[in-house]
Amino acid sequence: MNKIEGIIFDWAGTTVDYGCFAPLHVFLKVFEDKGVKITLDEARKPMGLLKIEHIRAIMKMPRVRQEWEKVHGAAPTDEDVLDMYPKFEEKLFESLETFTTPIPGVLQVIDQLRSKGLKIGSTTGYTAEMIEIVAKNAKEKGYSPDVIVTSDLVKEGRPYPWMCYYCAMELGIFPMKKLVKVGDTTTDMQEGRNAGMWTIGVVLGSSTLGLTEEEVLSIDPQLLAEKMETARTKLSEAGAHFVIDSINELPELIEKIEESEQEVLV
Repeated sequence: MNKIEGIIFDWAGTTVDYGCFAPLHVFLKVFEDKGVKITLDEARKPMGLLKIEHIRAIMKMPRVRQEWEKVHGAAPTDEDVLDMYPKFEEKLFESLETFTTPIPGVLQVIDQLRSKGLKIGSTTGYTAEMIEIVAKNAKEKGYSPDVIVTSDLVKEGRPYPWMCYYCAMELGIFPMKKLVKVGDTTTDMQEGRNAGMWTIGVVLGSSTLGLTEEEVLSIDPQLLAEKMETARTKLSEAGAHFVIDSINELPELIEKIEESEQEVLV
């Protein structure tokens, strides 16, 4: 292989933490503590951003903003965000290490990709302090990328391409069309496209699908198919060149990209 030399993965919802649940309930809790109830969909929508930016994004949602004004008598400010964020971090750190199990198929896929000579990078909306916990526990369970780049290491996180550029530099790969971005959120797709990379969305295990592994196995097949189609559409509309149902499909897709004469569409 030489057309593609490396893969840059997201973390939660792509390679570990099936369904991306580690931060989800913490977002719900910190808003609830302020007397404002947010929905699961509202908590998930900005997933992939640097976590403080995630809180800002929720604050800007019209319904949440209206509810905040009703409870507090004034519109939310950045001071409110800065007040909530330390509490978010504290609660997240309490449970983070329990959400570090590799998603089924990830370890085998990484082995297959490395056997082809591909380098494995990663970017994340977690801070360096957060990913240190996740990476340590994931490594003990068999998953360890060659490079990890966090949102607080660069000027701006997703959807900006800076983390991918930094990761490419550390991997020693250039130009960006020799890299593939793999993720589970719309901001992952935007990050990959903005970086000029092949960009692939994954449905099962994703934050976009938003189901636990147990729910996927027990849900009515027709309902699951509908939810998966909705997730595919969201990832495609966000810019994915390809959307796969399972991470297990990735090696075959990489081979097809390698054999194709098509250049990456920026």
